Parts: sequence; structure tokens; C-alpha cells
Amino acid sequence: MRRLLIALLILAAAAAAAALFGYSVATSTPLVRRATLELDNWPEGAEPIKLVLISDIHVAGPDMPPERLARIVQQINRLRPDLVVIAGDLISEKRLSTRLYSMADAIRPLAGLRPRLGSYVVLGNHDHWYDAPGARAALHAAKVTLLDNDAVQAGPVALGGLDDDFTKRSNVPQTLSRLAALNGPRLLLSHSPDPFPDLPPAVALMLAGHTHCGQVAPPLIGPIKTMSRYGKRYACGIIREGSKTLVVTAGLGTSGIPLRLGALPDMWLLEMRGRRPAVRSAGAR
Repeated sequence: MRRLLIALLILAAAAAAAALFGYSVATSTPLVRRATLELDNWPEGAEPIKLVLISDIHVAGPDMPPERLARIVQQINRLRPDLVVIAGDLISEKRLSTRLYSMADAIRPLAGLRPRLGSYVVLGNHDHWYDAPGARAALHAAKVTLLDNDAVQAGPVALGGLDDDFTKRSNVPQTLSRLAALNGPRLLLSHSPDPFPDLPPAVALMLAGHTHCGQVAPPLIGPIKTMSRYGKRYACGIIREGSKTLVVTAGLGTSGIPLRLGALPDMWLLEMRGRRPAVRSAGAR
């Protein structure tokens, strides 16, 4: 009996230590991942631009109060991006939340973003489940442009935004039609990465979140759950298929439980430029 009690105490201590570690990871300063992407159809003479991709903010206590989001906004501004895009799930209503916030309180810190070419967002499944009308009003007040199966010209790039595919609100044909009327490389912002394989080659780059890179992704095993119908195929990072590129961020907040293991909170800083001409060898004719 004594040995059993000791074993149970050891297991309880190990579980508590793992939970504390997972919470510390979840609330750590987001990692800035960087990549340079060369895109076709770059307007002649246009300078490269820097884009920051964030997603899955999931404002809720204890791990993502609005005050923490305000600090992340300052972190983003220090990167001096030309463009900020937000791939949905602005809020959380997870059962283990210590506090829930209104959409107005959750989104207000985003008004502090200062990109030269603007801030753009699409809604995610949690936004629709919680308060989509409130999100629309709060985003308008924060001067963050909502792309709802629509597209805009954002400097040298054409940027489209899908409404949430996970809750079956995306309209890919409509968004592609509106993208086709604009100039420059075509970029598509989506909460879920799942529309990616069905996109035409004309879409050079898709930006997404939703998967949290698994949120719990043990070494050697990887993401346990991705909420994608493609499993781990589009779970995390940069994925290239043919001429198309997908970037999936791990997101900033958490869903379900306020813990992260093996999937750091992150954002992507992407430098985008035109494709450089191939260098010919000295003997080429």
C-alpha cells in the first residue's frame, strides 16, 4: 500500500510539473520564424515587402488576456512589417478558461498594429461560435480590415481572404474571382489550411493557422490532433506542392487547455520579393 501511495504521489508530481511546463511554454514570448519567398508576377520596380502572419490568438484567461496581446502587438511593431495578416480565431471560450472576454475587449489591442499597408483578418471557427457580429464591429473599430470571401490590393500583392472553411463558410470561387481582378502575386489568407490542395496554381501563396502545429506535439510523435481533414499533411510550417506554397503558423494562444508541448507559440515574418532571374554560367550561350 505504501509503495502504491508513493507511486501515485510521484505520478501526481510529474503531472503537475508537466502542466506547469506546458503553461510556461504557452505563455512564452512568441517565436519569430523567418523566411524569404520569391513570387512570380511581382510588379516591375516594386520593392520587397515584409509580412507578419499571426493566428489563433484565442483571447481568454489565464494564458491570453488582452494585456498579453497588447505586448505581442508591440513585438510585431518592432519587426516593422509592411503588412499584418491574422488567420482567425481571435477569441476562445474553452472550458478551462478563468475568464472570458467580449469581442470588443479581445480585439481592442489590435488597434495598436502599425503596418504601412494595413492589417487584414479572416474569421475562424471559434469567432463564429462565440460572436461573429461582435467581431465584425470590433474589427471595424480597431481599423483591421475583415476579408470575408473577398480580396483587396495590398501594395504590390493581391490579398484574398476566405471565411472559415472549418464551419463551411468559405467561398473559394468568389474569392478567386475577386483576386483575379487585382494585380501582382495572388495571396490567400484562410483560417484552416484545408482549402490549399484545391487552389489553382495562380495562387502563389496561402497563409493559414487553425492547427496550432498540434499544440501538443511530443518528440518523435508530432502533432496528436490538428483539426484538419488532412491530418499532419498541413499541420505546421512551410509546405510546397508544385508551384504553390503554404505557410501554417502555430498561433499565439491555446484551445481546449492552456498548455503547449512541443509546439511553441509563433508568428511568421515573411520577406516577399519578385523572383530573381537565373544566373547564367560563364560558358552559357
